[in-house]
Amino acid sequence: MERKHGRADASSAVEDVLDDLYTAPPPDFVARRTELAAAAKASGQVEDALLIQAARRPTLAAWAANLLVRSQPEESRQFLELGRALREAYRTLDADGIKELSEQRRSIVSALSRQAAQLARAAGHRLSDAAQQDVASTLRAVLADQDAADQWATGRLENALTPPSAFPAGPAPAPDTPRKPHKRTAAPSSRTQAKDDLADRRHRKRREELTQARKAAKEAERHLHDRRTEQDGADSALSRARHRHDRARQQEAAAEQQLQQAREELQRADREQREAEDRHQAAAGALAQAEQAARSAAAEVERLAGSDG
Repeated sequence: MERKHGRADASSAVEDVLDDLYTAPPPDFVARRTELAAAAKASGQVEDALLIQAARRPTLAAWAANLLVRSQPEESRQFLELGRALREAYRTLDADGIKELSEQRRSIVSALSRQAAQLARAAGHRLSDAAQQDVASTLRAVLADQDAADQWATGRLENALTPPSAFPAGPAPAPDTPRKPHKRTAAPSSRTQAKDDLADRRHRKRREELTQARKAAKEAERHLHDRRTEQDGADSALSRARHRHDRARQQEAAAEQQLQQAREELQRADREQREAEDRHQAAAGALAQAEQAARSAAAEVERLAGSDG
């Protein structure tokens, strides 16, 4: 039992490593994969090292989609739930209901695609128009197809996903056709009544599913709006921080230049001080010698003057 538990822990650890790997920007992917595989091998996890080394670098669009599901787990969960509700609704709704949900679907995909582009830009990689279209294609596939939704939910896409040519929908209910008048009016049979009851139940079910799908779409839009507001605030804060950082770097460069100039000035002052001290010492010596010579000369004058008297 302990061995199994240890293996489960190791499996969980390598899953965490792979999650971390697939959020690394594509230009850093290979170097990061090599580093993580080497670390696993060094710790004796040879199978994990092979699993890590087998990971394939995602495209920029796939990486942005992975970043979205990793960075916004609650929002992504609601998006997956919306996809389930939409797929169910498309199987039962009439043309008007499908049209309304299609418009909401396009709006939500567009908003999430922009958010993925913002996350990628904040991580230092701007998405091209083609890459952003691939992100939108992936999100449409997630809403339309359960397999695509399962792949995206792992956060380890290697390539963008392609949605089906048409959103999955069941056969539309046949339109009511006018009944031919009967020559004789007869009471409805129990079989006809059962068909009418079934039609009523199906109609109510479609209405309920449409209501749920609308509610899910509105909730997703509300969360998208909140996240966009947070992202805009984060972008503004990042811009201000980068501006302050650039200004501080300029101030640091100016201070370093001033410091270098001050050091050079100090070196010149030290040199001049030493030279002045040398001149002062030489002058003091010369003065002492001159004073001694003056005293000797005065003494000789006094001696000579005394001998004349």
